[in-house]
Amino acid sequence: MPFFSVIISVYNKEQHIAQTIESVLNQTFKDFEIIIVNDGSTDKSEAIINRFKDHRIKLLSIRNQGASNARNTGIKEAVSDYIALLDGDDTWQVSYLQYMFDAIRKFPNSSVFSAAIAQKYDEKIVPVSYAFKQLERFKTHNFFEASEKYAVITSSSVVFKTSILEKTGLFETSIISGQDTDLWIRFGMHYNVVFINKVLVYYIFNSTSLSNTTFDAGKKPKFDKYYDEEQSNIALKKFLDRNRYSMAILSKVQGDKKHFNHYTSHLDASNLSFKQNALLNSPKWLLKLLIKIKSMKGEKVYYPNN
Repeated sequence: MPFFSVIISVYNKEQHIAQTIESVLNQTFKDFEIIIVNDGSTDKSEAIINRFKDHRIKLLSIRNQGASNARNTGIKEAVSDYIALLDGDDTWQVSYLQYMFDAIRKFPNSSVFSAAIAQKYDEKIVPVSYAFKQLERFKTHNFFEASEKYAVITSSSVVFKTSILEKTGLFETSIISGQDTDLWIRFGMHYNVVFINKVLVYYIFNSTSLSNTTFDAGKKPKFDKYYDEEQSNIALKKFLDRNRYSMAILSKVQGDKKHFNHYTSHLDASNLSFKQNALLNSPKWLLKLLIKIKSMKGEKVYYPNN
């Protein structure tokens, strides 16, 4: 049985999927299987995948039902004790799985592992700036506290024990965009995260990807499943409120009063900074102007930290 099951979900990634697969095949740690789930791609993604003739690769082609279903399909097919997720347009450093293996051996009682990432644009690479200082190569963190600025888990930088899904459940298929955050919340409610303080993952910025083109708050997480838990978990409450703020800003910019009211009605303003509260009460035209100015840098715009 392979040590890792690498799950790659793919939907119309013909420009990137080859380098994604190559970044896995080039790993210095070789004990893995690769399960690629082609989520009904209409471009040449499947043909490109089929060019790879490695016995560790298994391709599953399904009709398009979204990233959550694709990931769940791959996870259910996995045979390893550890799942490593990777999106079809991101890449790993060659030592990614070796570092994950070392972390697992160093923290045998832990269940969730992650690594630092960098945003890769056409002409530059920008390492993500996290809210905490970590001098050690490996350190355990509370997910909610460590994710104050940028989440320490992403869909291309996480490895977890397959068995924890019995407690946390799989990806929520009813959420079209942001479904990964919903699962990380469930991870964080039960497990700490072993974070590897080294950039091992490259998020390839794609302006046409789902996360960068879906602005309908109705397709985003509602954060309404954790009302009871957040009453007694201060770190969870602060994390949820930061995300509610993000979605409230998005809703206001889109003129979506219904969802703006939903997110702000459960939001404790004391968990936001003075600047965030000011932005939350700013007119739509000003928010649009500020977002436009920030987007001129040519980088991904994050609503929570505007």
